[in-house]
Amino acid sequence: MSIAKDGADAVGAAWRIPEWFPDIPADQLAKLKKYHDELLRFNRSLNLIGVKTIPMADAIHFADSIIACRAIAKSATIAEIHDFGSGNGFPGLVYAILFPATKVKLVEADPKKSEFLKHTATAAALTNVEVLTRSVENLSEGSVSFAMSRGFGPIAKSILNTRKIFKNGGAFYHLKSEEWAKEIADIPTQLCSYWQPSALGEYKLPIGEVRFAVVKTIKIKD
Repeated sequence: MSIAKDGADAVGAAWRIPEWFPDIPADQLAKLKKYHDELLRFNRSLNLIGVKTIPMADAIHFADSIIACRAIAKSATIAEIHDFGSGNGFPGLVYAILFPATKVKLVEADPKKSEFLKHTATAAALTNVEVLTRSVENLSEGSVSFAMSRGFGPIAKSILNTRKIFKNGGAFYHLKSEEWAKEIADIPTQLCSYWQPSALGEYKLPIGEVRFAVVKTIKIKD
């Protein structure tokens, strides 16, 4: 399958990642910029991000994913991690760029978005990425130790639908906006007998005052 190369107008799209994250190595910054370019290039045909977010995609999508991925990487030794409902590649592609020693599996059911992920991984010369074109629920039982998601769904629904595919002790990281505490509170009591939720860390983007968080849920039993 091929993707129509419909070059989206990137006029006005800022790129301040080198300024905000001066500690990121030059080769990784180049890969992040390539990802940014491909995202805007294919956005009109695939609706990868909202048009209104294009001017600040560097903050809303890239900076958010960078901060969250760093928090995830600090929380455990991760050899392989899945990105559920990867879609536009956040945060999985960013994780793959920042942590090239980690195998990142991008799970996306939409064939066109799956092709975009494969194209971008190749364009950015990422050798640690595998794209799985299937629904998350169709992954093998007990096959996942670590996973992350951004916009996959409410925490309660996400852990309910993925319980069988996680190993005991597996960790699921959810990237959430300022409503994260309510989502934790909304987890049914019976689900808490299978999962242990906690806030891994709260943070703000380089611009704006809205607070975001990474919520970690650990599967404690089948």
